Amino acid sequence: MSLIAESRFERNPTTREPRWIKWGLLTIALAFFSFFLLLPLVAVFAEALRKGVEAYWQAIIDPDARAAIRLTLIAAAISVPLNLLFGLAAAWAITKFDFRGKHFLVTLIDLPFSISPVVAGLIYVLVFGAQGWLGPWLENHDVKIVFAVPGIVLATIFVTVPFIARELIPLMEAQGREEEEAAIVLGANGWQTFWKVTLPNIKWGLLYGVILCNARAMGEFGAVSVVSGHIRGETNTIPLHVEILYNEYNFAAAFSAASILALLALLTLAVKTWVEWRMHAAVRHIPAA
Repeated sequence: MSLIAESRFERNPTTREPRWIKWGLLTIALAFFSFFLLLPLVAVFAEALRKGVEAYWQAIIDPDARAAIRLTLIAAAISVPLNLLFGLAAAWAITKFDFRGKHFLVTLIDLPFSISPVVAGLIYVLVFGAQGWLGPWLENHDVKIVFAVPGIVLATIFVTVPFIARELIPLMEAQGREEEEAAIVLGANGWQTFWKVTLPNIKWGLLYGVILCNARAMGEFGAVSVVSGHIRGETNTIPLHVEILYNEYNFAAAFSAASILALLALLTLAVKTWVEWRMHAAVRHIPAA
């Protein structure tokens, strides 16, 4: 259901269920949320602070923890802008042009959703590893990808490819091509049409996709775990750092590091909620047909 149709449905409901059904569904939803989402989140912060604020802070400023935070931010800072460019280009091509192989391109965009992240990591090892297809050439030229930062970035890019494109494609399809065609008829070139017409219409959907892409990039575990090598202080992201600490029975430090991801998730949720509010506000200002 489009945002316009959803907004109109909320203003003019066509069905009225009995009150007990509404409250029953609400109770089930709140119970599920409390048990499966809120309780684990509270447990993370409770365990992180079990030994006190000082121990929590020492776990956060530990050199390995700081290196993991830095690497996580680097991977997200590289992968999100690249996926932003790809998502814009792919969505523009798919929604504004007709060409042979369009459906195949849409299928390729969805590929990371259908492949296990662990398998994706193994693919990069097969291609760029020491015994992989390009391994000998990379070794001769002193280029290291697997078990290094480039491999982590590549794995992160792979698993986050669909998020921005998949957010933009249905939005741009719903908007159609009429405004762009009108701008071109009036003399605008391609870049002017994009900056003055297309981008203002998709800016909130684009920001929404970027938020989801960034959240996945910072929380990715499977693919990154395969290509990282788990080198302390060098190739461990925050999720990998949490795993190592937990396997060493250093639970307080593990939950302290995990709380960073939880805080990032809460921040992402807050920004996501704000973007959704702005998107719905924009829809409400669209006059009904």
